[in-house]
Amino acid sequence: MSENEVIVWTKQTFLKWSDFKAESNPATFEDSHSVIKYRFTWTVNSEKIGNDIFFIIENILLSVEFFPHLSWFRISQDTDDLLKHEQGHFDLAELVKRENLQSLQNAFYGKRFPTRGQNEEQQKQFAKEDSGRIIAEKVEELEHILDKRREEYDSETEFGQNIAKQSEYNSIFEKLR
Repeated sequence: MSENEVIVWTKQTFLKWSDFKAESNPATFEDSHSVIKYRFTWTVNSEKIGNDIFFIIENILLSVEFFPHLSWFRISQDTDDLLKHEQGHFDLAELVKRENLQSLQNAFYGKRFPTRGQNEEQQKQFAKEDSGRIIAEKVEELEHILDKRREEYDSETEFGQNIAKQSEYNSIFEKLR
């Protein structure tokens, strides 16, 4: 696995301690840390109306990615319960994605966005650049939602130590599969 490789969330994906490749941080109170982000792809098309060219965003796909080379655990704490809690962070990101994907798509689908540029070729290039930027802004909002939900998850489960609360979350996450 190269440093740029990620693990993409699927129904069959379960993290293992060997997936956590970074060095643990002795200065932090955490026993483990997972770096999880969203990646998106999309299609951009253009439409000419009169003398103006507009771009249209379609087919937004969002994936949840775990970054092994940025994620770590303390070897002295590598319990099954802690791994299950870290898997919960990965699953929570998928849950937040599913809860918000339709609204993300609705922000763009069926809408025309003006282009910039001196000629048609420039306008097509800027359409690609500008569409990526505005989708990235919305995905960043989604990542803020995820950050808040992760904090709640850690707090409510006491970082996986509250077995009853962790079990409640585990039941929710099992429904994703």
